[in-house]
Amino acid sequence: MPFVVDAAAALLSPLEHRLVTPYVTAAQARLAQVAPTVVAITGSFGKTSTKQHVAHLVAGSRTVVASPASYNNRAGLARAINEQLLPGTEVFVAEMGTYGKGEIAELCRWCPPFIAVITAIGPVHLERFKSEEAIVAAKSEITETAHTVVLNVDNPHLAALADRLAAAGTKSVVRCSAVDTAADICVEAAQGMARVHVGGAVVASGVSLPGSVQPTNLACALAVAFALTVPQEVAISRIATLPTVPNRLASGAAPSGVWVIDDTFNSNPSGARVALAELVVRGAEGRRVVVTPGMVELGPIQFGANREFGEDIARSATDLVIVGHTNRRALQTGSSPLRPIFVRTRDEAVTWVRATLGPGDAVLYENDLPDHYR
Repeated sequence: MPFVVDAAAALLSPLEHRLVTPYVTAAQARLAQVAPTVVAITGSFGKTSTKQHVAHLVAGSRTVVASPASYNNRAGLARAINEQLLPGTEVFVAEMGTYGKGEIAELCRWCPPFIAVITAIGPVHLERFKSEEAIVAAKSEITETAHTVVLNVDNPHLAALADRLAAAGTKSVVRCSAVDTAADICVEAAQGMARVHVGGAVVASGVSLPGSVQPTNLACALAVAFALTVPQEVAISRIATLPTVPNRLASGAAPSGVWVIDDTFNSNPSGARVALAELVVRGAEGRRVVVTPGMVELGPIQFGANREFGEDIARSATDLVIVGHTNRRALQTGSSPLRPIFVRTRDEAVTWVRATLGPGDAVLYENDLPDHYR
């Protein structure tokens, strides 16, 4: 079924392109009229969170509009500009996604960024791209028209890209990290607190860090804010009030007393490990349950990645609820000696959680697949 859906989408793509073109033309005119500084953000993961972080940090001193939700393709971005970009907007933050070569380049032709950000490179959509090198090439299109390029250099692919761009000498390259304190921007995080380094010097410490915020995403967002001339003290003062991004490591206590971690919009090995670490902390005194259908669009590594995910679950959780059949065998193989519970849908999983867990327990909902997966 996924292959049928993909084939149908490919056949309809030219028609969709023609239908969207008038809206793209209008969006291009709106951009020219309002003339905001455009910040474009892409990455295998972390782009939506980083976009929201940028908007919040910048809003303390500039008028900013960010593309909503995951409006990161041609139609969504055009709609966001036409409906939300009002006169007086100083900064427009655009999330840009891609399923293949040339898509981001096309977006940048009519929505050219002054600042470009790449948050991460990983095996997300590897089924389509075939290799991480192809992912790097597609994501790197976002840098072509940008004056300033912000990169998470904790990722080896992006560290290499930073070196290539810096050697070319045509762009300002900002290296961001969660571990390298010598990077241009580094955010170290531990036990809910952050230390911010700029140019190798500590500029803030003991900063309260919301639990859903990933340090590299925050480092990239700070780099953007500073490039937009937001004063350091203003941007840093807003870190503690960063809002939770819905469905991305968002958590809270349910009326039943169960701690619920909602990570249903994440589907990558790196993010899953972070979510499991949060589950261990939140469920230290009770049962720790993972509800997941596993990860998809990982091409030839999908079975192995889900088996490893199952192994991580076995080390971190007391219970596993597997949703659907797509990755059932891989998750079950990896999660031994746990005895998984099998359900057909997420709704069935929620019913099981509500009937089974109580105060002191924690549940992680990791990923949620479209209906064409079974």
